[in-house]
Amino acid sequence: MLTIADLLNLNDTIAAPLFQGKTYPWEVLEGIGDFIRALGPTLPPEEFDHPAEDVWIAKDAKVFPSAYIGGPCIIDHEAEVRHCAFIRGSAIVGKKAVVGNSVELKNVVLFDYVQTPHYNYVGDSVLGSHAHMGAGSITSNVKSDKTLVVIREGEEQVPTGRKKVGAILGDYVEVGCNSVLNPGTVIGPHSTVYPTSSVRGTIPPAHIYKNEKTILPKV
Repeated sequence: MLTIADLLNLNDTIAAPLFQGKTYPWEVLEGIGDFIRALGPTLPPEEFDHPAEDVWIAKDAKVFPSAYIGGPCIIDHEAEVRHCAFIRGSAIVGKKAVVGNSVELKNVVLFDYVQTPHYNYVGDSVLGSHAHMGAGSITSNVKSDKTLVVIREGEEQVPTGRKKVGAILGDYVEVGCNSVLNPGTVIGPHSTVYPTSSVRGTIPPAHIYKNEKTILPKV
């Protein structure tokens, strides 16, 4: 089963302490909001504005006037939050990350340089540095039968104990347009998902997901 060390470079997020002492990335989902509330007041006021309760925004970030930002939330240096973005809370937006037009975030950690630029829903998820969600791609975070999410890698299964788990994207993952990442999907670093895919389970690092039966190593 892919661990935090396998998937993510913790040097590329302000949230690195949130991952300490944990094995799997989904273990941080329970504590994102509390972590933000603890970290926010320690951020240097010469670098971060505090425009609303439990909201901290780097002074050099670009936030469009039409964006909605609900706390708890931290938007790090040089991030861009575009027109009509909807940040519902418990969200960390990394350095130079993009939250695009009509994108919705909830209970997420976006590492530095993440791109969610067009019509994405990202909930109860962790996106590693330089990960990119193509236009219209989403993380589905609740199973249709409402049972607890189990992470699967081949025959191995790890219960999360959570009803809501979206996707874990390793560093440099590319997700094609209009794809659905089903609850508990884990995608290894440097892997690519074809457009309009429905993905579940674990995709190994440096692979190409074409469909459920065709997952090929990159050469």
